[in-house]
Parts: sequence; structure tokens; C-alpha cells
Amino acid sequence: MIVSELYVYPIKSCQGIKLKQAEVTPKGFLWDREMMVISKRGKFLTQRQFPQLAKAQIKLEGDRISLSTADQVLPTLTFTPSLEGAKIAVEIWRDNTIAIDQGDEVAAWFHHLLELGQDKECRLVRQSATELRKVRHKLSFKTENPVSFADGYPFLLTATASLADLNRRIAETYQEAAPIIPMNHFRPNIVVETETPFEEDNWKIIKLGELKFALLKPCSRCIITTIDQKKGTKNELKEPLRTLGSFRQFGDRGVMFGENMVPYGEGILKVGDKLEIIEVR
Repeated sequence: MIVSELYVYPIKSCQGIKLKQAEVTPKGFLWDREMMVISKRGKFLTQRQFPQLAKAQIKLEGDRISLSTADQVLPTLTFTPSLEGAKIAVEIWRDNTIAIDQGDEVAAWFHHLLELGQDKECRLVRQSATELRKVRHKLSFKTENPVSFADGYPFLLTATASLADLNRRIAETYQEAAPIIPMNHFRPNIVVETETPFEEDNWKIIKLGELKFALLKPCSRCIITTIDQKKGTKNELKEPLRTLGSFRQFGDRGVMFGENMVPYGEGILKVGDKLEIIEVR
């Protein structure tokens, strides 16, 4: 088994960037979910409310970020993320923290992308370097596991055999009309090439290349999995969530696909790095 794909998402809920290698930090890959769009009241906005966020293409160009859309509805905008702007109180799930505003120009770009009215406002913010957001999990093996603006954990791992099994089940249901769900619907950081569907359910500690990770819990999936991650449109069949719910519903914990992880250390992870199972659940 090996690492087959790596992704980083500099702006939460926008398109990811596929990488050949990525820098592992305690709170996630370098630049992963470093920024997010918020409402006027400081609450985080995602594809759950605004599927069109998936249309935002991100390019990292040194210390600058370029924003564009495939349909060219908006002009390309390039800006330099800053840690020196106005401080804003923000809310992400149960966490309240302080973030750094990224200015009026990029806020206006997202305002148009989200098609907000004149009476509504959004801002793009960057995580503050001095405000620690912690992983909320009783199994977290450190006293203060930091995390970016990801939903709750530094890393999300998915497996190829599990996706293949899911698509097989969808195909059996819809026959020729079956949609094929790509891995990007699950917005993983790390994709591993596997042979047995959902064998990752049993892993507790793994080694990828030279780096160890603890798998804390399966990832509960939401409506975002039904959104085309390039077009920003929802799947009318509500797939893959509907089929996942038929065999991956774990009581009141939700419909599961993928594993939430924290790293034991820092370093470089590369596509092609071997996966070693250190400990099982």
C-alpha cells in the first residue's frame, strides 16, 4: 500500500490543489485550510450553504494566492495573504477564535462569487499565528493538538478500495444511469492505495513514509459529498450520501467515509511513500 494522492485546500471549501509532496505540520499540511470565508457576524461559510464555493480555483504562487473560476465569471485575482490585518472574532463549529482579515478586494471577489445582496457581507480571513485552535477529541494523544480551519482534525485520509466499493454499490442501484463519484467529493488530504474496502476502519497508528499518524475517528460525511467539486452543483440523486447511508451509518455518529488523523511529528510526505500499519484498533 502506498500514498497515491495528496491535496491541500488553502481556503476552506474552495477547490483543492493536488501535490506531489506536502509539508506535514502539527495542524495539517502547510497552507491547508489556512483561510476561510466568513459572514458579517464572523461565522464560517462553506459549500453547505454556498455550493458555488467549489468553483473557486486556487493557485499557490510563492507567497501569493491566485483566485479564478473555470467559467471565468469572475476576473482572476491575485493577493498576498497577510498576518497583519484587522483582527476579527470568528466562529467555526463550536470554536471561537481570532482571525486576520484579508482586505476589501478579496472580500469583494467572494461577495460576487456567492452572489450576495448589497445588504449582506462576507470576508476572507486567515488563521492567526498566535491563536491556538485545538482538536476536540478525548482520544487526542497530546494535551494541545492544534488544527487549522479544517472541520476538526489536521488530516483526512481516504482509501481507493473503499471508493471503488462505494461506486460498485451505486452502479448496482442505478445501472447505466449510475453517477461515478470521484475522490475529490470527499476532500481528503491523503489518499492511500488499498485492496480491501474499508480496511482503514481497523487502523489505529500508521506510518506513511517516515511519518507516523494516529487515526482518531472515522469522518462523518455531510451534503458536501454530493457537490461537484469543479462546477459547484449538487447531485440530484443525493449520491454518494444516499448509498453510503445504506451501509456506512454508525448509529447517531453519522455516515462514515475516511479517517481523521493527527501527526506524531513533522516532515515531508510524498506520493509513492509506503504505508505501514503500526497498530490496529
